[in-house]
Amino acid sequence: MTETQGLRIAVVGATGAVGQQMISTLEQRDLPIKKIIFLSSARSAGIKLTFKGEEIEVQEAKPESFEGIDIALFSAGGSVSKELAPEAVKRGAIVVDNTSAFRMDENVPLVVPEVNEEDLKQHNGIIANPNCSTIQMVVALEPIRQTYGLSKIVVSTYQAVSGAGAAAINELKEQARDLLDEKEIDPKILPVKGDEKHYQIAFNVIPQIDKFQDNGYTFEEMKMINETKKIMHMQDLPVAATCVRLPVVTGHSESVYIEVEKEGIAASQIKDLMRTAPGIVLEDEPEQQVYPTPASSVGKNDVFVGRIRKDLDEDKGFHLWVVSDNLLKGAAWNSVQIAESLLKLGLVTVK
Repeated sequence: MTETQGLRIAVVGATGAVGQQMISTLEQRDLPIKKIIFLSSARSAGIKLTFKGEEIEVQEAKPESFEGIDIALFSAGGSVSKELAPEAVKRGAIVVDNTSAFRMDENVPLVVPEVNEEDLKQHNGIIANPNCSTIQMVVALEPIRQTYGLSKIVVSTYQAVSGAGAAAINELKEQARDLLDEKEIDPKILPVKGDEKHYQIAFNVIPQIDKFQDNGYTFEEMKMINETKKIMHMQDLPVAATCVRLPVVTGHSESVYIEVEKEGIAASQIKDLMRTAPGIVLEDEPEQQVYPTPASSVGKNDVFVGRIRKDLDEDKGFHLWVVSDNLLKGAAWNSVQIAESLLKLGLVTVK
């Protein structure tokens, strides 16, 4: 990329699923880019990727790779982020990290631009991108929180296998073929590759994402609980989560129950908020069977909300159905949005 003025961008983990989406998203946006480099592990170095018609060779990510870089988008695993993100910051880069490595660090802002963009002003070089399921939920709930208050969240997620990586996608496809051909299957990836026990994902539902913690919740569930409180600056907000893996390739869905602080609110008022809220598309016409599905969310940056209805027993209670492309708004698009917000807020300078 050669422009007289612009940003110098690095994409770390460029050959992975999220890295590829980051590159694609950067191509589609108007972020002024003077130079872009693609970084990966030594194993993937040498691969050539295309950006706006130009072929760029992937380099091995090393500390010196970040010399002269303005913004580094990381999506190469937590261990890589912990090792290289501080090195990038030392060399003057602002890091937007898509792993869980820094999310709960009190010195690192955890940002969803539609919700807490102003937190970017407190960054010390590293900005964390939240968990994919957390992102889409807080985007949907923030307009409600601002208008009617929020006193409780109970969420059940229905998450796509792409959230577990390319190997999980392949396992789903292979199992589906084998089961249709009435062949034996041998699960090796899900729910957690590193655990001893694995379950069939094709034509099945697995009520476990990530490892169980001592309190009986999984790490994914605790991520949603803790990240939501941090993003919304509501440490005392009651949040409960159950995270479930479904045989869907892309697109996370969530059934969300909330309780607001104000009394006498109608479902129509919640729908009105969704119609004008940034980053949200309302799809809620039950009489026409209109509601969001993961298949219809793929390739789109928005969060889709539908099935909004008042609880039958609790006046302050409401139910929502929230869907989004977990690789886009849940990862790549939110990261690029953060980069755009940094520019908008004057926190990074175009040279």
